[in-house]
Amino acid sequence: MSNNEKSHRTGGLHIGEPAPGCAKTDPMLIIDHVKKSFGGLTAVDVEHLEIPKNAITALIGPNGAGKTTLFNLLTGFDSPDTGTWSFEGTSLAGIPAFKVAQLGQVRTFQLTKALSLLTVLENMKLGATGQRGEGILSSLIPALWRKQDAEIEIKAMELLARFKLDTKKDDFAASLSGGQRKLLEMARALMTDPVLVMLDEPMAGVNPALTQSLLDHVINLKKDGMTVLFVEHDMHMVRHIADWVVVMAEGKVVAEGPPETVMKEQAVIDAYLGSHQDTDLGVVTGRINIIPEEGK
Repeated sequence: MSNNEKSHRTGGLHIGEPAPGCAKTDPMLIIDHVKKSFGGLTAVDVEHLEIPKNAITALIGPNGAGKTTLFNLLTGFDSPDTGTWSFEGTSLAGIPAFKVAQLGQVRTFQLTKALSLLTVLENMKLGATGQRGEGILSSLIPALWRKQDAEIEIKAMELLARFKLDTKKDDFAASLSGGQRKLLEMARALMTDPVLVMLDEPMAGVNPALTQSLLDHVINLKKDGMTVLFVEHDMHMVRHIADWVVVMAEGKVVAEGPPETVMKEQAVIDAYLGSHQDTDLGVVTGRINIIPEEGK
């Protein structure tokens, strides 16, 4: 690891030995006994997990591990069968997605949600909260919202400039490349002034030419005082920017710790079907017990 990669790393995030469910020194998100099943298949079964504040946490695991489902549960887009979770001490169980965002916890999606037939600037302005002109009656009186709308537009343009999308402000979102849509979605999320940003596979489908730009933007989120939780399959990206790594397999957390150590754990190697590709993931997660053969 280069000195540049080490320079933005945050240490001292956990208490005791790094292990699944270990306590954090300053947790922002605390998850307890969250379980979700679909048609008899358990997608998420997280006994305890804490996400550290002012750090970049990567959530990794093979396809079908339950990462996006966990994102959906934590942000109010789906409801768990059991369990509770809190954000900065506030319980979010049963809270709808829009209220979760108002509390300062926002997310992006694996498949971007830009409104294709609106311009880039219009997409940005929609991300602002508390707009006075959103009411039916108030929308008919421009004097009530015109000043605020101008302020929102200034903020939107500043963010577009930061993400190098300001020259696209009048273009329809449908005309953007996949990577540019990822940037737009990240920029729009910042219109709410969040404290926790959750990114679902920010590198998926992105042109390699934009990869470094996206990496820098994620690092800058932390520099600006935000906490980041992201789902990713690109292990190079995880090693490069993550302060902490949580590994899921079959809905369970099987390992967590700093990236330089957690990648070497046997549970992680098994989950990604590395050197022990003949080991069933159920053994790793504890779903399947190994029955010793007679005489052994």
